[in-house]
Amino acid sequence: MSTTTSTTGGGGPRGGRHAPPPPFALRFLQQLWSANTVTVTVLAIVLALLVGAILIIIADPQLRTMYGYFFARPTDALGASWDRVADAYANLFRGAIVDPGVVARVIEGELPPARAFAPISETLRFATPLVFTGLAFAIAFRGGLFNIGVQGQAILGAIGAALVGFLLPLPVVLHLVAAVLAGALLGATWGFIPGFLKARTGAHEVIVTIMLNWVGLIFLGWLIVQAWVADPTRADAISRPVDESARLPRLLAWLGPGLRVDLGIVLAVLAVVAVAWLLRRATFGFELRAVGLSPDAARVAGMSVTGTYVMVMVVAGALAGLGGMTMVLGPALALTPAVIGNVGFDGILVGLLGRAKPWGVFAAALLFGALQAGGNRMQVSSGVSLELVQVIQALIVVFVAAPALVKAIFALRAARARSIAAADGGHGW
Repeated sequence: MSTTTSTTGGGGPRGGRHAPPPPFALRFLQQLWSANTVTVTVLAIVLALLVGAILIIIADPQLRTMYGYFFARPTDALGASWDRVADAYANLFRGAIVDPGVVARVIEGELPPARAFAPISETLRFATPLVFTGLAFAIAFRGGLFNIGVQGQAILGAIGAALVGFLLPLPVVLHLVAAVLAGALLGATWGFIPGFLKARTGAHEVIVTIMLNWVGLIFLGWLIVQAWVADPTRADAISRPVDESARLPRLLAWLGPGLRVDLGIVLAVLAVVAVAWLLRRATFGFELRAVGLSPDAARVAGMSVTGTYVMVMVVAGALAGLGGMTMVLGPALALTPAVIGNVGFDGILVGLLGRAKPWGVFAAALLFGALQAGGNRMQVSSGVSLELVQVIQALIVVFVAAPALVKAIFALRAARARSIAAADGGHGW
């Protein structure tokens, strides 16, 4: 008499039956608490906010006094610290997303509807140029180049858009189109220089673009004091204002004049879609990614590495130029020595936080725009320095750039290994 045992899967249960898979909720939680891109980014933001909370407490002299007698009455310091941090971050949220108190008053008819949309309008306004400059860094990074010259390219884009905006008398729609294209063209020209030098002479793009940042800034300072550019009615260094026909129209002006988000955010979304299509569907995008992964392998495959370097920097410069264009045709409406601010350098942080992927860049730009808009409210209402927001932004990028640190702090499981093709953009952002 013999006994037959059937097994499946190399040692599975008898009778050919498999163990039932774990419930969906369990599998979801296991994947959620792993070192994947989204989880690491979210936890990096949480860590940055925690460090920011500590800095808020340290910077408050009254709280420092309370911590001097902490062991005598710990509840005084802890309670006051919680109130201080909660108030600061609550104002950060109210200034960036929505203020529930204002919404309630709008519903009751005490305030106009425009007040309810003011926070998100400011967030989108601050995010608009960062989308362009973040994409400018990201697309160069995917091509194997570190574009530090985003700031200079944005400056040239602002110059081109402003000059067309107040020098050329054109009809309404045509004038705006011409100003937008001029910003992209001058930014592309500024990006062409390091791309050409990299391709022809092997000059390092980081050194060249850093120098071009300074050249662009000095050129801007010289230009705005010229008689044919300077505003004759002003004694300070400022250009003539951009004509009404060349200004980006405000999208929510019908709700209220204080809502400053303009057509630039629509152009930014279109740019994200275009770059995503370029990287995933176009032949140039394939060559760009191939050169970024391995220039030698791309050369062996018959691709023009030098030509790709030039084209990548031209496209990156055009995107950065559009970022500068949104500043001068939107909020600023004139050239000043500080018309661009730090949108070029902030765009580098946005590109890194977005992991050089188009929709990741868009999400990172929205986050930075929210921090900037909410930071203004936090400074006014809570007395917290706006520089703290910049510290939080930097900390987010630091933690995102150090996933092993985030993984160790939160004891994250290792993410499932993926192929190189999938890691290059097939999944996640």
